[in-house]
Amino acid sequence: MNASQPAARVSRAVPRGLSRTGPVLFSYGFRPFFLGGALWAIAAMVLWIAAITGRIELAGDYGAPNWHAHEMLFGFASAVLAGFLLTAVPNWTGRLPVSGWPLAGLFGLWCAGRIALLATDEIGLVAAAVIDGLFLPVLMAICTREVVAGRKWKDLKVLGGLLALSLANAVFHAAVIEGGHDHLAIRLAVAAYVVLVTIVGGRIVPSFTRNWLNKFGRTDFPVPYNGFDTVAILAGVAAFAVWVAVPEHPVTVGLGLAAAALHCIRLHRWRGWTTAPEKLLVILHVAYAFVPLGFFAIALSALDVLEERSVLHLLSVGAIACMMLAVMTRASLGHTGRVLAASRLTMAAYAALILCALVRPLGEILPEMSQHIYGAAGLLWIAAFGLFCLEYAPILARKHRTPL
Repeated sequence: MNASQPAARVSRAVPRGLSRTGPVLFSYGFRPFFLGGALWAIAAMVLWIAAITGRIELAGDYGAPNWHAHEMLFGFASAVLAGFLLTAVPNWTGRLPVSGWPLAGLFGLWCAGRIALLATDEIGLVAAAVIDGLFLPVLMAICTREVVAGRKWKDLKVLGGLLALSLANAVFHAAVIEGGHDHLAIRLAVAAYVVLVTIVGGRIVPSFTRNWLNKFGRTDFPVPYNGFDTVAILAGVAAFAVWVAVPEHPVTVGLGLAAAALHCIRLHRWRGWTTAPEKLLVILHVAYAFVPLGFFAIALSALDVLEERSVLHLLSVGAIACMMLAVMTRASLGHTGRVLAASRLTMAAYAALILCALVRPLGEILPEMSQHIYGAAGLLWIAAFGLFCLEYAPILARKHRTPL
C-alpha cells in the first residue's frame, strides 16, 4: 500500500501519520500513554498509601477506596490500553497512526479525567464523572473508525472490550454518585481486560515466540491458532459472564474450572519453556499464566474458599498489569529501533510486579498480617513502574534511532 493513499483519504478528518514536528512524545500513541500510564501507576499508589495511612484525605466525596479501584482500572490501565491500541491498530489495518495534535488532545482528555476525580469537591461528582467518562468512548470511536476504514472486521471483537469498559466505567460512576461501591462494575472491567488479554495475547505471544525460535533455525514452534483457541476464549467469556452476574453461583465454579483447564492447555501449546533465554518473551508467557490461575481463583471464590478481593487483585495485577508491562517494554524498544532484549532493570521490574501479584492476595488469606502485606504489595507495585520509568522514560521521550 502506498503510504500517501491513506494520508490523502483522511486529510480532511483527523490527521494521521508519524508526526515529524512538535514534541516527539506525541509522534506515536505508545509514547505518551505508556509513559503517562506508568507515572500515574506510581502516583496513584503513593496517594493511596498516603490515604490509608491517614496522611491525606483523598478524592473528597468520591471516596478514597472508590478512587483507588477506579484509578487502577480506568486510569492506569486505560492509558496503557490506549497506547497499545493506537500502535497496534495501524499495524492491523495498514493505515497511518494518529499522532501530533489529535494524539495530544486525546492524552489531554485522559489527564483531565485524572484531575477531575481528584477535584470532586470543587467541581462535583457528576461533572467529574462526565469528564472522566469521555475518554474510553472517544478512544473506541477512533479505533472503530480505523478498523472499519481498514476493513479488518475480525478486529471488531477488540472493540467489544472497549465497549464493555466504557459501560463498566459509567456504571461505576453511577454507583458512586448514588453513594455505593459497585462490585459488578469492577468485575465487568476486570473481565473485559482479561478477555482482551486472551484475544490479543493469543495473537502476539505465539507469534513472537515463533519468530524468536525461527531466528535460531528451530522448528519446535507454538501450535498455530485453531479451533481450540476459539473454544478456550469463548469458555473464558462464558465464565466471566457468569462471574460478573452471579459470582457465588455453583455454575461459576464449573465454568471457572473449565476455563482454567482450557487456558492451561492453551498456554502449554505455546511452548513458553523454549523462550527461557529471552526474558522479553518469558514475561509474556508468565503474565498469561495468571489467566488460568485467575479462573481457578474465581472457582475457589464461588466456593467461599477465597475472598473476591483476592481474585480481583490476582487478575488485575497478574493477568492485566503484568501483560501490560510486558507489552510496554517490548513495544517501547521495538518501535524506537532498539534491540529487543531485557536489561537488568527491566527484569527487576518484571520480578517486582510478579511478586506484587502473588503477595497482594495473601492480605485476605492472612488477615493478621494484612497491613504488612498491603504495604509490601504497594511498594512492589511502585518499584515495578518506577524501574520502568527510570529506564524507558528517556526512550519514550526521544526520537527513534532508526525509522519505523
